[in-house]
Amino acid sequence: MQPSASDGNNKNMVTIAVAMSGGVDSAVAAALLTQQGHDVFGITLRLWSEEHGPGTMRENRCCSLESVQDARRVCDMLDIPHYIINVEETFKAHIVDHFIAEYAAGRTPNPCVRCNQYIKFDALLKRAIALGAGAIATGHYARTHANQDGAVDLLRGRDRQKDQSYALCRLSQSQLRHSIFPLGELTKAEVRQLAIEFDISIAEKPESQELCFVTAGSYRDFLRRQAPHGARAGEIRSVDGRVLGQHTGLIDYTIGQRKGLGIAASHPLYVTALDPLANVVIVGEAEHLERHHLIAGNMHYIRGVAPDEPLAVSVQVRAHAKEEYGTLHALANDQAKVVLERSLRGVAPGQALVVYAGERVVGAGILEASTGY
Repeated sequence: MQPSASDGNNKNMVTIAVAMSGGVDSAVAAALLTQQGHDVFGITLRLWSEEHGPGTMRENRCCSLESVQDARRVCDMLDIPHYIINVEETFKAHIVDHFIAEYAAGRTPNPCVRCNQYIKFDALLKRAIALGAGAIATGHYARTHANQDGAVDLLRGRDRQKDQSYALCRLSQSQLRHSIFPLGELTKAEVRQLAIEFDISIAEKPESQELCFVTAGSYRDFLRRQAPHGARAGEIRSVDGRVLGQHTGLIDYTIGQRKGLGIAASHPLYVTALDPLANVVIVGEAEHLERHHLIAGNMHYIRGVAPDEPLAVSVQVRAHAKEEYGTLHALANDQAKVVLERSLRGVAPGQALVVYAGERVVGAGILEASTGY
């Protein structure tokens, strides 16, 4: 049950900073690295929290008082130092403000992908290095593999039910060279058992599946508080421009949505697009959701691809969506096209398109509104 060398643990004994969220995964990661003889310390990030009334704050789930105390208790048990680092402003700028702006633009962002890119493996990594660390470790279920040419591959976690490579898709070579994923070869059940064997007090602590900065109600409630202009009522139109009804605000609708539209029709209708400029929800039939190819911009490749060589790949448009198969075509201007073997529904602009070749992450981009039929 020990992590293999492919996790990055084939490095010589080094000082490692572990991102401690107060959860069981990061606790076991720290325990394993300590057991292996590394010089380990824990870091918990202080993230942005929403104000609620004059002078009051809601706690960010990832750094609530309980989470900080749990992380500190684990570090005390392991006899390793524990630090708290404030990155509230960076988190607000790169994660929260972007989340709000994307929804205001009728897009569907993935804040976890950006958090790993800009916070955990950038801001945290820089602070960890300043504190003397040679690498950072997290409780992600993913693996790395160092190639003979020095390049590092990002691989899926062995536990496909917990695989988190999707959320790590935009890490750079420099970030991957300084990253260790001790849980990459383990299943969640094995991690829980290791927590018991290590006598970690939070071995049975449940996981949080919610956005960490949405601390009251749903993300739509959050957007209503932070960006009320996105909750303006407007028209629901058919794909051919006919007005069919009224919507309650673009933030209440997602691509592919069928229920809760509040319009009468002789056949099922689905949300096919959101038009923020006209404040219109566009609906159509199921066939209008079919996508046979995907267009993504802002492409990031883990190791690079040849622009003139189509590559057989699988793709995911959500973290735990079923993978779909197709052919990747790298295009100019940091764009890429994936021609799918079978059509896909429910694809929204702003989602992360993550491309795989077997277990290896090839790269990722942001789905564009021009995603075609």
